[in-house]
Amino acid sequence: MAGRPVPRLPIAVTDTLLRFRSEFPILEQCTYLVSNSLGAMPRSVPERLSAYADAWRTHGVRAWAKGWWEMPLTVGDLVAPLIGADAHQVGMTPTVTIAQAAILSAIPFTKERDTVVMTELDFPSVRYAIEALAPKFGARVVVVPSADGVGIDQAQLHAAIDERTALVCVSHVLFRSAFILDADALCAHAHGQGAVVSLDAYHSVGVIPVDVKRSGVDFLTGGVLKWLCGGPGGCFTYASPSASERFAPALTGWQAHARPFAFDGTMEYAAGITRWLGGTPVVPALYAATDGPRILAEAGMTAIREKSIRQTSRLIQLADDRAYRVVAPRESAQRGGTVAFDVPHGAEVAQALLARDVVIDYRPGAGIRVAPHFYSTDDEVERVVHEIDDILATDAWQVFAGSRPTVT
Repeated sequence: MAGRPVPRLPIAVTDTLLRFRSEFPILEQCTYLVSNSLGAMPRSVPERLSAYADAWRTHGVRAWAKGWWEMPLTVGDLVAPLIGADAHQVGMTPTVTIAQAAILSAIPFTKERDTVVMTELDFPSVRYAIEALAPKFGARVVVVPSADGVGIDQAQLHAAIDERTALVCVSHVLFRSAFILDADALCAHAHGQGAVVSLDAYHSVGVIPVDVKRSGVDFLTGGVLKWLCGGPGGCFTYASPSASERFAPALTGWQAHARPFAFDGTMEYAAGITRWLGGTPVVPALYAATDGPRILAEAGMTAIREKSIRQTSRLIQLADDRAYRVVAPRESAQRGGTVAFDVPHGAEVAQALLARDVVIDYRPGAGIRVAPHFYSTDDEVERVVHEIDDILATDAWQVFAGSRPTVT
């Protein structure tokens, strides 16, 4: 390891979640603290992808009848318990942006009810789509600002939702700061105003408990890419039974048809979650997506959340000891799984960390985002901060001055 020696802390014998470390090979090679961006790959994924290749090689087009066609629903059933949904209430889609755009396309905007409410800190990809599409459906977008760049005042958000609001489309957990919106209170207020709620839960599912029945949310989207350790291309949509009865998306595809292989020129929507599917599913991604959610279900969301609070609280304490600015909620009940450090030369420090096999990411306006997960050790949480100390003390960041990587 580069830099000065890092104190080695004993692994707490009570941390039973560390039994899952052996399921993730990358943990043997580096300090992996970026599950808010891409979760570690389960050891079994190459076998799953090999099974996909074998099915294609052996069966050709007949593979569709041997499970491929149903995979958006069978894989969705693996995600359902992690959000408190029932079987056949979750369907897999290629991206959250497309899923949220499809939900927008289903809302019947009128002159009296023509507003979509979002927030300044929602993930930009979804805002790009909603703000571009809403005027084409006769809607306007109201964006609730943030006073501090960390959170959204819940009362201010509720005040923006009124009798003109048709759709509330917001992030459950904010991507920069891990600030958690109160989904239960939001849904109760929005429904009281006659509005539909669609949550982008990409940064919540898999690191905090989510319960769609308790909140009464109409739609919830997310993906297995991050905390669910399922890789890219495996996103999901939950639609409540009542929402599927009331709405159908204009942005749609043949898998959402009640009789897709009739090749009827007129759209006849399938019932339930199937109507929220689109075109041909991304089958390889669905093979890769299966084992991460299974492992998390075995680990248990209560235990995962408890550990996340403990380790993110420790990160904040370490940052405070050094007067590093923290871009994350102080209250654990309002904080998801990420703590961002805003340190001098943050972008360069982040690259220096990556060069030392401490895997994090950097986001402008937030800083270095550190995201331990259920498989992270306390020692790894300590290491990232000590490495930041060393990089700043030795000016090791200067090697990366003026360099900007594409992603991290």
